[in-house]
Amino acid sequence: MSIPHKAHNPAFLAIVNDARSRVKEIDIEQYQKMPAKGHVLVDVREDNEWAAGHAAGALHLGKGIIERDIETKIPDKSATIVLYCGGGFRSVLVAEALQKMGYENPISLDGGWRAWNAAGLPVEK
Repeated sequence: MSIPHKAHNPAFLAIVNDARSRVKEIDIEQYQKMPAKGHVLVDVREDNEWAAGHAAGALHLGKGIIERDIETKIPDKSATIVLYCGGGFRSVLVAEALQKMGYENPISLDGGWRAWNAAGLPVEK
């Protein structure tokens, strides 16, 4: 599924693509096949994006604070953590950072919030 995204700057895309080579990504169809229990869904978008609407049941840990707060919110470093942002770019960077912190199963949701909405999955405000 190709979800349109806004144009990103070349240097940002370069670091995202570099990180992509080291992190696991799944698309929305793969996410929908995951068991409802057994993973933590984490929204890494900014506070204003979260407030406008987010995936039902998600935990909010914005990209700016997740490294600081993740060990308090999700102390189990073997937990499966599915991360999403607007389109799957920031979540790749967060997945890489969590791996560096010793988390074993961070997964970036390719397509992010746009894919979630396009699939008609439940949202909250």
